[in-house]
Amino acid sequence: MNHKWRAIYYITPSGDNPVKEFLDEVRPRQKVKALRLLFHIEEYGLSAAISHMKKLTGTPLWEIRILGEDAMRILFVTQIERRIVLLHAFSKKTQKTPAKDIETALRRLKEYQSGS
Repeated sequence: MNHKWRAIYYITPSGDNPVKEFLDEVRPRQKVKALRLLFHIEEYGLSAAISHMKKLTGTPLWEIRILGEDAMRILFVTQIERRIVLLHAFSKKTQKTPAKDIETALRRLKEYQSGS
């Protein structure tokens, strides 16, 4: 039995991969930070990245926080069978997670759950 976690990228109905596309556009250093965190989650579970994660109150969403001069966030949900679904990523410019970014992640979650 496989005890490792798996990070799954949300794919839009038209076949786009918005989180991967976002990571491909950021500075290499930020991409490395994000991918390293995802690797740690896959290898060692969510507890390995707990200091980089935060639950978004009132939603099923969690955020991975990548700090530094180019701060960014990856919004995700956890699922059964040790999977996390990466729904949305964005550059962090303000203290609070913008409502439009939360709405985007929730819309994608709904699409993902409906299988469309």
